[in-house]
Amino acid sequence: MNVRLLAYTPDADSICAAAGRSCYSEKPSADLLDMKDPGKTLEKIVGMGHHSVIEHAVFTFSADGVSRALTHQLVRHRIASFSQQSQRYVPLKGPTYVVPDTVRSDPELLGLYEETMRKIWEAYDKLAETIPAEDARYLLPNGCTTNITITMNARELLHFFSLRCCERAQWEIREMAERMLALCKEVSPAIFKDAGPPCMRGPCPEGKLSCGHPRKSNKA
Repeated sequence: MNVRLLAYTPDADSICAAAGRSCYSEKPSADLLDMKDPGKTLEKIVGMGHHSVIEHAVFTFSADGVSRALTHQLVRHRIASFSQQSQRYVPLKGPTYVVPDTVRSDPELLGLYEETMRKIWEAYDKLAETIPAEDARYLLPNGCTTNITITMNARELLHFFSLRCCERAQWEIREMAERMLALCKEVSPAIFKDAGPPCMRGPCPEGKLSCGHPRKSNKA
């Protein structure tokens, strides 16, 4: 898995803080950008439930080497933009897939897994010789790798991190979310200071389904 931050709103902390202050000031946000501690301002405003101010910050990521199983979960986050590699126009020349650790750790299971993937690709290649790739792709598994471009505003990212950095999230999308969060913290430390699973900020909302191991810090 490879996750990269392609683009982001420069000085996002300051811009969002200025936007928030402008709601309570005679001055426009353009005249409020030079505040000394945007983090403190954001903490106060967002803490009041005024989350719309962080929608002014937008982040775009590139993720590759991830599975179709992951992207099927990812696109459920509707307040976002996605551009994914097409299996219709991009023929897959050889087996390329994600192997879960539960499979990799067992030689017998790993052998079965890899043999099955080999057979799938052999059948795919044979079909693709005579029919369109868009029809041959019906054979391909959820574990098949893909690449995807993801754009979200900061408010949706906080929601995404709250759900997908949780220990109960599926392992692959959790790993991607944690890498995305680490990149966000580097460029917008104030906005993402407390980002992550809910147990970092208070009680776990999962109730009886809680993993039982709340995080001890806000490090992703």
